[in-house]
Amino acid sequence: MVTRVPPSLLRHRIGVEPYLGDGAYGPTYGPRVEHPALVGEAVRMVRAPDGRTVASSAQIIAAPGLTCPPGSRVTLPGGRITTVISAASHTAPGLPVPASTEVVCE
Repeated sequence: MVTRVPPSLLRHRIGVEPYLGDGAYGPTYGPRVEHPALVGEAVRMVRAPDGRTVASSAQIIAAPGLTCPPGSRVTLPGGRITTVISAASHTAPGLPVPASTEVVCE
């Protein structure tokens, strides 16, 4: 049974700088960490955590446990830097589907 996304499917590398909060000089971020991921760049309308409807231009599937709170900066494989709108963990205990983390970016 598959318990997590197979590494062979995560063909891209992304850089994640987790959002830590706002400081005296604006948003602060943690150190950049590289992760394997599968990136799809398509424009879609999504709902942000605060209820706004916003356009997403990149969707990312990564291994479970990716730390990427809303507001984090993500560097996509092509070099474009974007901001996380939302992130969700997907699990299905007992079912033959892989656990993963889905990240939706501006």
